[in-house]
Amino acid sequence: MEKKSEINGHAMPNSASTDLMVEKNAKKSFTEKLMEFLRKNLLVIMTVSGVLVGVGLGMMVRNMNLTKAQMTYFAFPGEMLLRMLKMIILPLVVCSLISGAASLDTRSLGKLGGIAVAYFLVTTLIASGIGVALAFIIKPGVGAGALNTNSLGLESVSNNKETADSFLDLARNLFPSNLVAAAFRSVISSCVFQVPIGTETDGMNILGLVLFAMVFGVALRKLGDEGEELIRFFNAFNEATMVLVSWIMWYIPFGIMFLVGSKIVEMEDVVLLVTSLGKYIFASILGHVVHGGIVLPLIYFGFTRKNPFSFLSGLITPFTTAFATCSSSATLPSMIKCVEENNGVDKRISRFILPIGATVNMDGAAIFQCIAAVFIAQLNNVDLNAGQIFTILVTATASSVGAAGIPAGGIITIAIILEAIGLPTNDLSLMLAVDWIVDRTTTVVNVEGDALGAGILHHINQQEMKKQQAQQQQQEEELAEVRVEAVANVQAEEETSPLVTHQTKALRATPEAIESVL
Repeated sequence: MEKKSEINGHAMPNSASTDLMVEKNAKKSFTEKLMEFLRKNLLVIMTVSGVLVGVGLGMMVRNMNLTKAQMTYFAFPGEMLLRMLKMIILPLVVCSLISGAASLDTRSLGKLGGIAVAYFLVTTLIASGIGVALAFIIKPGVGAGALNTNSLGLESVSNNKETADSFLDLARNLFPSNLVAAAFRSVISSCVFQVPIGTETDGMNILGLVLFAMVFGVALRKLGDEGEELIRFFNAFNEATMVLVSWIMWYIPFGIMFLVGSKIVEMEDVVLLVTSLGKYIFASILGHVVHGGIVLPLIYFGFTRKNPFSFLSGLITPFTTAFATCSSSATLPSMIKCVEENNGVDKRISRFILPIGATVNMDGAAIFQCIAAVFIAQLNNVDLNAGQIFTILVTATASSVGAAGIPAGGIITIAIILEAIGLPTNDLSLMLAVDWIVDRTTTVVNVEGDALGAGILHHINQQEMKKQQAQQQQQEEELAEVRVEAVANVQAEEETSPLVTHQTKALRATPEAIESVL
């Protein structure tokens, strides 16, 4: 049986060249191996170092009592990183989805899309369940009834939207009336004389662009030869965008250093917030550790029978970016690049599923939203019944689909859950006060779910291709057997029947005889 080597959990076939590489690696000295490791993982090491240096730098600058203007200057390199990442999102999402949808045939596209949607819904529902369970076990809001917005000097966050309005917004954003406007504006309901009216607000409508790009890619595929030119254009655009991403990734370590440092400098009384809301922060982060460290890897292992942590080891750079930026959308460029290059995931799969996942798959957000809803209920001494708990689970799962992949995007979604179970939204500012802490682990879990989903789909696609190849090979073997039997029968007839022999010779002799027989 042929031996195979593995790269981040994906099997690679053995060959003379790979054997030669293994022999060379065995002969290398420790220094050479160390230098090669550092060269291969330079970006990862620099990115992680950027976070650590940023924390130290932030703690040092924090004691300097900077003015607002000086803090803005200090945060500027980090702001540039966010602007660069957001700049690349629109061409990356649209072109990658169009080329991905056009490169898969309609049958496999439908099957993979169905599996992806099922995976996203099931993992988000599991995440919601973990959030609710931990909130009832840890009880972060019990005994904190005296804690309110005024005691921490926080402004109240108001919400005048009904639950139904939020789902109407989801439908409106799925079908934007103007594609150009969708690149920088999305629809949010606002009440005018108690009547909900959809009004446009600043912020990219990624959901609508994702749906359009997928359908447009399928339409180009249906066109056949006429659509090939346009498909090649989007493929080339996509590859050029990935080159830009590779350049931006080398700025990430420097930008992250100032992004993390500026957040630490901006903190006001972090000790008071952490001691007051410590149980809520602990419950949220524990939920993210359980889901991201146990549940998602187990699901990946269940489908692929491969080591999930080997797969995740190739994604340290996007995870660090997610931790620093708190944005699933901003992490998308580096995630696509690392999933393809480090883990060998098929480009058609990664560029189709990851943009969708960054928009609709929010496992980490579902966890902290459910914990926040139960926390606010406990804070107000409200005992939740089974119906309300079920409502929290369903609403958190459904509303996380439309949650914006931006910092603090999940706070608006918590308001939807609170409205659904009849709780006041006055205490939402408590969530907002510590969102900068919780949102970091939230985003890491969000993008981890997307990456493992891409790995699972890649494995399923490979298995399907192997089955098709096996079936094709079997059919060819059967056809070969039929041909052999037919030749044997002809030879036997030639030996036994003078009439057949005579006819065969006559047919071979003249083309006219063939035409007459036909």
